[in-house]
This record gives sequence, C-alpha cells and structure tokens, in this order.
Amino acid sequence: MNNVLTQITFRSLPIEATIIQGLEEAGYTYCTPIQHQTLPFALQGLDVAGQAQTGTGKTAAFLIAMFQRLLSHKSNDRGAPRGVVLAPTRELAIQIHREAMLLGRHCGLRIGLVYGGADYVGQLKQVKDGLDLLIGTPGRMLDFYKQRAFHLRNVQVVVLDEADQMLDLGFIRDIRYLLRRMPPPTKRQGLLFSATLSFRVVELAYEHMNKPEMIRIEPEQVAADTVEQYAYYPANEQKIPLLIHLMETLKPGRSLIFVNTRRVAEQVEASLNANGLVCGMLTGDVPQPKRQRLLKDFQDDKLPRLVATDVAARGLHIPDVSHVFNYDLPHEAESYVHRIGRTARFGASGDAVSFVCEEYVYSLPEIEAFVGHKIPVRPIPTEQLSSMKLVKARPKARSRSKSRPPGRGQSGSGNRRNKTSKR
Repeated sequence: MNNVLTQITFRSLPIEATIIQGLEEAGYTYCTPIQHQTLPFALQGLDVAGQAQTGTGKTAAFLIAMFQRLLSHKSNDRGAPRGVVLAPTRELAIQIHREAMLLGRHCGLRIGLVYGGADYVGQLKQVKDGLDLLIGTPGRMLDFYKQRAFHLRNVQVVVLDEADQMLDLGFIRDIRYLLRRMPPPTKRQGLLFSATLSFRVVELAYEHMNKPEMIRIEPEQVAADTVEQYAYYPANEQKIPLLIHLMETLKPGRSLIFVNTRRVAEQVEASLNANGLVCGMLTGDVPQPKRQRLLKDFQDDKLPRLVATDVAARGLHIPDVSHVFNYDLPHEAESYVHRIGRTARFGASGDAVSFVCEEYVYSLPEIEAFVGHKIPVRPIPTEQLSSMKLVKARPKARSRSKSRPPGRGQSGSGNRRNKTSKR
C-alpha cells in the first residue's frame, strides 16, 4: 500500500479513555485502512468480516473493538470468559496475547492464553481461576472446555483470526463445536479477520455471524508494492551455492529462508552454519519452548537468519525482515504471498528472492497469475558459484532425547526397540 496510515486518529473514534491510553503508549495514533473501515461498525457492536493484506493492523482492529465491548458490557460472572479469540497457530496466539497485554494494559481485564505443546497444568489453572478474555488455538481451548474448566455461556464477543488458515488446517469442526456452545449470533458480537475472504470463509461468516459487514481492503493488490520480487533459475545442485553467494554479496539484514519440508530445512540450516552464516531452523515439529526461543532471538537480532517451513509464513509480525528467500517455491500461490508478506511490513521496503528449481518450477505460472505479473528473472553468477569452496555440512546425529514426546508418523527408536524385543 502506498498510504499505510490514514488521517483518522483513534481519539476521533468512540473508544474508552483507558484503551486510548494503551494505544498511545504503544505508539498508535492514526488508523490503518482496515482499522479505519472496520472500527466504526465494530464499535457499534455490529459483526464484521474483514479482509486485508498481512501486516496492516488487523490484530489491533479486533482487540480495540473487543476491549470496547467488554468494558461497556459488564458481567456478574467473574469466572467465565466474556471474550474469545481463536487463532490457527501457537505463534500467532502468543503474538495476539502479547499485543493484547500491551494495548489493554490499562483496561483492568484478565487476559489468558492457551495453546498446545507447553505448560498444560499452568494454562489449565489460569483458565479455572477466571478470565475476561481467552486467547488460544482451537485444540487446546476445546480440550479445556470439555474438562469443564470454563463455560462459554457468557461470551459477548468472539474473534476468528486468520480464518482461512484455520479452515486449511482442518479446525472447522472444533470451531463450529465451540461457536455452537456460545450465545447465538444475535446475542453476541462476531469479528472475523483474514488475509483472504474465500468462499469457505464467507460461508462460515454467514453461518455463525449476525449479518456481518464485509470489509475488503485492496483485494486486487495481493502483494505489497514495496516488495521487490525477483527470481533465479538454478539447477538443484546450484541452490545451496547460490544461497550462500547471495548471503555473502547482498549482506541482507534479518532474513527468512522458506523451504517446503523439514528434511530440506535441516540441509539448508546445516549448510549455512557450516559456512559461517549463523541461522536457526523453525519447523512444525520443533518443541514449543525452542520455537519461542528461536523467534525471540530472531526478533532481538541475536539470530540473523531463520530457515522455516510455512509454519512461519502466516500471521506473525516480525519487524524489519529485509529479505525473504523462497529456497523452494511453495505449492500454492497464496502461500507465496503470505511468505513474502513477512517483509515490507507497514510500508517498509524489502526483497523477495525465489529459486525456481527443477522440482518446483511448475508452481511458477500459478504464482504469477495470482500476483498479476511476471516475476523478473536474474542471471545466475555461474563463474562465482563454480569458484566457491563450500564447506560440507555434517549430517545431524539422530538424538534419542527423552524430552521429545512421541508423535504421529514418528518412527525411530521406538520401532527399533519393538523389533529388538521380537528377536
């Protein structure tokens, strides 16, 4: 977007003084377009389904509306949550909770967070102790609900964030289960925010919301125009040397390197580290405490590069990412847009570099059709690559860590023990 902020201030809207105080202390003065267009409806208590590009302030929009609703509608029941936010991933739930604590610091609301993979007992106790606002992933929230740790009869406002991704990840049954145990849509407020309002998302909105206002911000511009996109056409064996060459010549700042599988993530991470280019790896099976530590180190500039699967492509706000590298082109065009949306956030500029290799070249036509233009191609510096002396990455040893819980599709030592016992 060319105009990241509007001329509309939060003070000009009918927002409680305690919310304004938190906004201004966090540096929020002017509305972004999605905030400007959704808040007038949401602050009246109307249901809203909003679509906007990633990084345009959707989280603040629904938090402001939710805080306003909870502060203006008191309840005698101090135990059950009056507001619920559902998010598709642990990282996004943590980020929403962090922003809620920042913007709502003067509101006096008890805000809780639940998600899978960490601190089960602590989260359960927090919910049982009573909350005004509960933020979390559908699976963990449903788990605690079925244990009768809380009830949903007092819910005044419910938010579905990144609704399209929640549907893609198969959460639709959990979402419907929870929504049907809340007051009917006519007696609560529903807010749905997403990067895309697909047919399935719109269907969900009309099924579980009360005549929602549909707000779309620049739907024709699927990628920010401040991202410089370009591509290389390497052979498979050229990808690692080309990535290392670009890291050494471009000298990017905070960089995300996207791959499609954990196996390739391990190869890329090991190769970069072996060549003195320090990086970490973020995939779906990395334990939650380590995931949070990696993201924190990345955000605090202690880790300049992060190799990631699409677990890091959606919803997360990581400021000042200068370069996104699509080491593997994604299978779906929308994933490409979400990946490159990690850079050039809130009007900043950034580079999106894609490797169109032999294995994933077939994804390119769909991506170019989706973004509406051809992605410029740059020549591979073949001579420089051939003269590179690469340090071979040592394969990672397979550990038998007791702290790693067995999971679906996880063979390894457990199967070997079974085979041994049969001999």
